[in-house]
Amino acid sequence: MKFSLKNKIAIVTGGGSGIGKAITEAFVEQGAIVHILEINPEAAEKLASELNTEREAVTVHTCDITDGEKVATVIQKIPKVDILINNAGIAHIGNLENTAGEDLDRLYQVNIKGTYNCMHACIAKMKKNRNGVIINMASIAASVGISDRFAYSMTKGAVLTMTYSVAKDYVQEGIRCNSISPARIHTPFVDGFLSKNYPGQEKEMFGKLSATQPIGRMGEPEEVANLAVYLCSDEASFITGTDFPIDGGFIKLNG
Repeated sequence: MKFSLKNKIAIVTGGGSGIGKAITEAFVEQGAIVHILEINPEAAEKLASELNTEREAVTVHTCDITDGEKVATVIQKIPKVDILINNAGIAHIGNLENTAGEDLDRLYQVNIKGTYNCMHACIAKMKKNRNGVIINMASIAASVGISDRFAYSMTKGAVLTMTYSVAKDYVQEGIRCNSISPARIHTPFVDGFLSKNYPGQEKEMFGKLSATQPIGRMGEPEEVANLAVYLCSDEASFITGTDFPIDGGFIKLNG
């Protein structure tokens, strides 16, 4: 089977919902054993019970990725790490003037420090095996200017450049590191955002947001997951130090 992940041990942060959930499902389908790190594990536990019907494919760990000691303790208990998916992250809307210092600190702790904590805890295991794949979830906001995304863009730019640095430093150790940069993806976060900010206008605003993608729609979490499967498979063994936009043409076709 092409793109097989059979018996690969993967860590997926934020693997209980949205894109992380789709990645977990796709990895299990391809034969991987998945460890989910979630700060609120209820949805992840439900997902695990649904997927653990034929084999124990998913284990859920309650873990705040901003706590480096907690991350290290959890990952130390996992005997081997073949794949790390740094998916957990938070969003923020605001420009320079209306982004408070507290907002900046909060996004730094989750999106940057959390990504660092997980890579830092996994890298020794990957070096020992002289093998490993790291996928960091960046964003098109790391590569192009997007209105009212000052703090979010800052953090995703850091994720992108951390990806390049880790790829460079560990290529001789057999470790590959790439990033995925989604545009708008239809996740529960989008539906919640529309319900909160545009009550009664959800359908209209969903259409407007979808139309900002040149392809005419938002992406689906499963489409991001399919890309992650490929990048973590042996078929992608020649790929490292690269960012992969999955954006419906947003970056190149909106000029």
